[in-house]
Amino acid sequence: MLSIITSNLPDWPDWAMKLLMCMAACLCVTFAISSMFSPEESKPKDVTLSQTYAKTTNGQTNKTLDQLRSEFDVFRNKYIIVYLVIMLADWMQGTHMYTLYLSYNVNISALFLTGFLSGAIFAPFLGSAVDKFGRKRSCIVYCVLEIIINCLEHFHNFQLLLLGRVLGGISTNLLFSAFESWMTTQHRQNGFPEEWLEKTYAATSIGNGATAILAGIVAQLLEDKLGQIGPFQGAVALTVLALVLILPWEENYGEVKEGGHESSSLYEQFIEGWKATCTDSNIWRIGLTQALSEGAMYTFVFMWVPTLLTMEPPGGLPTGCVFSSLMIAITMGGIFFPIMHNIVSKTLHSKEKSSEVTACLIYLFASASMAVPASCLANASSATICFERVLVSFVVLEFSVGLFNPVAGTLRSKYVPDNLQGAILNIFRLPLNAVVVAGTYATDVMPASQVFMLVSGCFFAAALIQSTMIASKKTKKD
Repeated sequence: MLSIITSNLPDWPDWAMKLLMCMAACLCVTFAISSMFSPEESKPKDVTLSQTYAKTTNGQTNKTLDQLRSEFDVFRNKYIIVYLVIMLADWMQGTHMYTLYLSYNVNISALFLTGFLSGAIFAPFLGSAVDKFGRKRSCIVYCVLEIIINCLEHFHNFQLLLLGRVLGGISTNLLFSAFESWMTTQHRQNGFPEEWLEKTYAATSIGNGATAILAGIVAQLLEDKLGQIGPFQGAVALTVLALVLILPWEENYGEVKEGGHESSSLYEQFIEGWKATCTDSNIWRIGLTQALSEGAMYTFVFMWVPTLLTMEPPGGLPTGCVFSSLMIAITMGGIFFPIMHNIVSKTLHSKEKSSEVTACLIYLFASASMAVPASCLANASSATICFERVLVSFVVLEFSVGLFNPVAGTLRSKYVPDNLQGAILNIFRLPLNAVVVAGTYATDVMPASQVFMLVSGCFFAAALIQSTMIASKKTKKD
């Protein structure tokens, strides 16, 4: 029986198979620990207040806590289904975009840098448009753009591919602002307690890792059947499905202020977003920590494949297998986050600053993990020992990514005003894209050990900035 199973396994190196099986076992253990030690179902601090808010928002009668929780589950599932379909399509493109461009024999660095620069240029203006014209409409625009982009990937023409990267910079900004802005505002308009936002962010982090694992497998199957363009054709189908699922959503514009969104111009939304970001130290500190941490993460994404390839692992590098192992680590982080957050809350005897402390610890953990390849690649005398240590450090970093995704979302919802969420979240992407462009450029002109030291430094700087928020007072949102 064992021989039959072994004969049907992929022809991957032993170290890769052991890594994948070890990560699968760790995932099972993490699930078991989560089920045993997960925190109690969080209850709203003031149920009556939450019920009253639901009544004034929806014009309905007061609801019991069970009714509120039932409605929340339906709402969360509706959002998460769309989110997972969108992320599955996005991951399927990401896993094969480099190899597709390689097969076209085009300037890959120029295409990627164009996408990042486009994101940086359009970020400050797109957010205001999201708040002005509606988050649901912006999500629909994202889907349409993604369909166009994936169709452009079919053409072996550098100018069309360049156009696709320009549109990709726009769509990426919408992906990471419009959807979250819609969910956060709709959550509050439905009268759900603030504490329950954390559940949605944790679920999206777990789901993001799971869809990434699935994306690697599905994309590989589509490539085997349809060629290098197969994953992009699959992404088109998934994006069309997401578009259909978004159509029944309610539209929202954030909290309506003095005359509503109709009376405020796009310019006024733009100015208000920048004014809030610059004058509220909590907002710009959240933006800086996001730029540093996510910028470091994207630099790592650009680095891990060439780094492992240059180390000449025994039997070669099955990127799909390693990618799936790293995505399992993200899933584990998302599962473990509620436990970690609960431990920090109990240690502090208060939930008020537990998210800030948790984020600080996570960034320090990520910084330490990236110091390992920086040290190993600079000083290692044995390539084998260096390879094993570097591989483990990569897994640890992705585990940290699974941890900081939900806490970053929780902090954004805590400090960023509802009526300016789209504008401010896109303003955050301006320094983020600058860090990514700088990191991508550094990979071309600096040794890998120094690049990883910079990545570690970015995470450490994010931890320092985050630590300054622990003692600060929360600004009341308008």
